[in-house]
Amino acid sequence: MADNKTENTLSSDATEVRAQKLKLLREQIGDVYPAHFHRSLTNAELATKYEGLEPDVETQDIVTVAGRVFSSRNSGMFMDIHDASGKIQIFSHKDTTPEEARGLLPMIDIGDIIGVTGIVRRTKRGELTINAHKIEMLTKSLLPMPEKWHGLSDIELRYRKRHLDIMTNEDSKLRFQQRSKIVSGIRRFMENDGFMEVETPMLQSIYGGATAEPFKTHHNTLKLDMYLRIAPELFLKRTLVSGLTDKVFEINRNFRNEGVSTRHNPEFTMMECYWAYADYEDMMDLVERLFETLALSIHGTTEFDFGDKRLSFKGPFKRVPMPAAVKEATGIDFLAIKTDEEARTAAKAAGFAVEKDWTWGECLAFIFEEKVESTLIQPSHVTHFPKDISPFAKEVPGEPRLVERFETYCNAWELGNAFSELNDPEEQRRRMVEQLEQAHARGEKEKQLDDEFLDAIDQGMPPAGGLGIGVDRLIMLLTNAPSIRDVILFPARRNKAD
Repeated sequence: MADNKTENTLSSDATEVRAQKLKLLREQIGDVYPAHFHRSLTNAELATKYEGLEPDVETQDIVTVAGRVFSSRNSGMFMDIHDASGKIQIFSHKDTTPEEARGLLPMIDIGDIIGVTGIVRRTKRGELTINAHKIEMLTKSLLPMPEKWHGLSDIELRYRKRHLDIMTNEDSKLRFQQRSKIVSGIRRFMENDGFMEVETPMLQSIYGGATAEPFKTHHNTLKLDMYLRIAPELFLKRTLVSGLTDKVFEINRNFRNEGVSTRHNPEFTMMECYWAYADYEDMMDLVERLFETLALSIHGTTEFDFGDKRLSFKGPFKRVPMPAAVKEATGIDFLAIKTDEEARTAAKAAGFAVEKDWTWGECLAFIFEEKVESTLIQPSHVTHFPKDISPFAKEVPGEPRLVERFETYCNAWELGNAFSELNDPEEQRRRMVEQLEQAHARGEKEKQLDDEFLDAIDQGMPPAGGLGIGVDRLIMLLTNAPSIRDVILFPARRNKAD
């Protein structure tokens, strides 16, 4: 094994030193990346098992642990190794550690992964420690780690080298552990509520279910242009028509070839569900119960901090119709306005720059976004959207320009979108044809009518409530993340050369 003389002959370049040590290790011990190693306990299991061990007490228990070396002191006499569950201190001394094991210490660098077998004790200072009897090299790291106290300071480098970000940043590591818990919590909540999970196509020959620019690809065998889905809605509704289940959901990846921001990523996660014989008010109740459940699972309470705000996921949430919210914010009473031209005139008179061809509903929605959205800090359901921008929702009784739709807002962000779903096949076809004509007028020539969906609706879909929740934004709130890229493990980013 290496000695001090050998160490003194190594290069001064950190990366080259590691390469030279790897060569020496291969010569001296053979396999530096063994396939087989079995630990007896994780570091967290070890801490739990010996939680009651008093300071300055040594057991006779022999354990085997493994992890990445994060710190080394006194020429390796003390090392901290981390696995995914936590850290443990390793003590190697001539009085307790055989010479063969101690001979490996000069070859161990920060970032190497080692296995250790030894006796459990707690130091006088209370540190749970293993007196090493045997040390094995499991993985030699060829690159230096970032300085552990600061991790990666370049935020773009954190996203590009997420493995180093998580390795050196406990907040980032915790956030992705919480993301996993939230996603599994959504699935468990939906299943416990009687919903069946299904999987619908991510490659679609006709894209639909939302208005967005798709990613395009080509199926070589079928000789068919296809699109990455922008939403699973139309397939989930066809599942409802089939009678497979009255309550269906999917936790799905969607793809929209549009802008990137702190709240937008071209690939994102949604939970979408449909509930036969329910309506949009049932979906409001479901959202409130789900959000409350998730907050309790992550924070142990329905109240938590996001930035400098204190949010509460305790239901019921505030409910406000969009026309009433706009009237309160601007004084414009859209329900008293009869025509599209009058709506545009009223909006312009109030100082809003609206397009010359905008409808009554488009003007209402635009002013809502401009004046009301930013005020919705605590969770709120905004109801009664214009039919002009809601082609899949049922009309509000007595007000045909509005539909039974709501969006859930928090921190001024849209988190969810829900309808009392339209199931009148003739009205559905009329609205989809109108939507298609508008898309073609905007230059979206590839947009097509989904005849297979319309054929399914002709077969008869029960009255239903539908809901989509932006999972990434919800996770941002629950984990106090300032950017959507902080909660996506490997977010889209520019190439290095750009």
